[in-house]
Amino acid sequence: MKAYLVTILLLVISNVFMTIAWYGHLKLQSAGISKNWPLFAVILFSWSVALFEYCFMIPANRMGYNANGGPFSLFQLKIIQEVITLTVFTILAMFFFSGEKLHWNHIAAFICLIGAVCFTFLPQNN
Repeated sequence: MKAYLVTILLLVISNVFMTIAWYGHLKLQSAGISKNWPLFAVILFSWSVALFEYCFMIPANRMGYNANGGPFSLFQLKIIQEVITLTVFTILAMFFFSGEKLHWNHIAAFICLIGAVCFTFLPQNN
């Protein structure tokens, strides 16, 4: 498989774990599962999930970085990662947090992010 596709796939998987690590405890709390957990238990839960995020993020960045033979510059990797982060977050938030709705300003923000990706991939004038 092409390095750019593997990089993007690993970033998507990483961001699923990241979103669960950052926001999953809120869902557990609203479901009554972690309602009485002390803060340190919530932090430990989130860090245990975040470990898997790093297991996919680090290889994605190493493989995708052009200094390591990958197809992307450091800035391109970061912009791609941010777009994936917000896309994964939006999908998970809409499916797992039923009270959250996607509004016009969220769509406008996504359009701006797509613009950021386009600008990042424009040829350099060096």
